[in-house]
Amino acid sequence: MSFGAFNPSRQHQMMSDINVTPMVDVMLVLLVIFILTAPMFTHAIKLELPREQAAAAHAAPDTVSISLDAAGKIYWNDRLVDDAAFDAMLSAAAFDGAQPEIQLRADRATRYESVAKVMAAAQAHGLTRLGFVTDPAKKEQ
Repeated sequence: MSFGAFNPSRQHQMMSDINVTPMVDVMLVLLVIFILTAPMFTHAIKLELPREQAAAAHAAPDTVSISLDAAGKIYWNDRLVDDAAFDAMLSAAAFDGAQPEIQLRADRATRYESVAKVMAAAQAHGLTRLGFVTDPAKKEQ
């Protein structure tokens, strides 16, 4: 015997009513939880902060572009430099208060040894902000 079979004269149709009581119970519990916790989120400490004039913020550090061609020649901001001048420029860049961001651009055919020498020279002078610049990949059709 199945449920609902106590009335034999009843038509055998599917019950299409939705029982919303469990949903209402859950919503009421959530409402009570939010009512109790809402005052905790708005609690703040009232402070009167001092008003003082501060020095101007430092300007953003410069960006230095170091390029390496396929032969291993070094270009500092698109200007060809020799090894001694490159070392002096790294020293001058490290001596400034704000450390510049070094953008390293290397030709595809450049030997890794040349790239590693430039990176080691920058690290030896204390320059740690180094980024590699690449061309975005083009979709082949």
